[in-house]
Amino acid sequence: MAHFTLPGFDLTRFVRGTLDEDLGIGFDGGGADVTSTSVIPADARFSGVMDSRDPIVVAGLPLAEAFFRALDPDVEIEALVADGDGVNAGTDLMRLKGNARALLTAERSALNIVQHLSGIATMARAYVDAMDNPNCTLLDTRKTLPGLRVLEKYAVRMGGAQNHRMGLWDAAMIKDNHVAVAGSVGEAVRRARDAGVKPIICEVDRLDQIEPAIAAGAHHLLLDNMSPDVLEQAVAIVAGRTATEASGGINLDTIKAKAASGVDYCSVGRLTQSAPAADVGLDFTPL
Repeated sequence: MAHFTLPGFDLTRFVRGTLDEDLGIGFDGGGADVTSTSVIPADARFSGVMDSRDPIVVAGLPLAEAFFRALDPDVEIEALVADGDGVNAGTDLMRLKGNARALLTAERSALNIVQHLSGIATMARAYVDAMDNPNCTLLDTRKTLPGLRVLEKYAVRMGGAQNHRMGLWDAAMIKDNHVAVAGSVGEAVRRARDAGVKPIICEVDRLDQIEPAIAAGAHHLLLDNMSPDVLEQAVAIVAGRTATEASGGINLDTIKAKAASGVDYCSVGRLTQSAPAADVGLDFTPL
């Protein structure tokens, strides 16, 4: 399996910090997997198979591998599928063989990340399929768990969607609270433009805010909580002068109609905010 890298993500630090948390580093009496060390002989070996109990889109297998290798550098691992693959229930995802204590200690951390990221990827794929529109792109949001944003947004991509801005640094997003302080949509956008910020995303919740936002220099309009017919009117007013995004009130039942309005994007916060964990298990056999 290729080395796993993502911009802004330190794999070694993440794996070590996660394992340290589980091992109780920093707590009185912490620092060991007391169950495995007391029950399993130091030289015992296991073989194991990670599998999916439900149909899922896979994400996180390289991270699982990193957890196992951190505790057993000699572990033998065979990835049977790749991140981004859609698999049926009962599909084997990974085979591994190595030191029993190490594999048991790493097991929960490895499963947690695969279950969480695969859950996000699976939900993202479901929304892409429900949207059923090659002319509209599904986006995520910043509604991510602290410390996991880079990984959760990676999982969104594995599900076939794309990422909105990564954080507060890579685009301005002017929302109602910014507008309230600036005094108007146009003034808020103008201030961001004059500060040299690019791109500028501006939320509008009324049709009469569209022209002032575009005139002031908005690069992208977030059309907030608009019905499909109002979205169609908004798209007609914009007339291709800037990108348009439907946001708010989007679920699996509504996304197709909203995407059909002609917007360029639909954004869904629940992709990272509330995707259920995928049912992935790992069964070991003594060698």
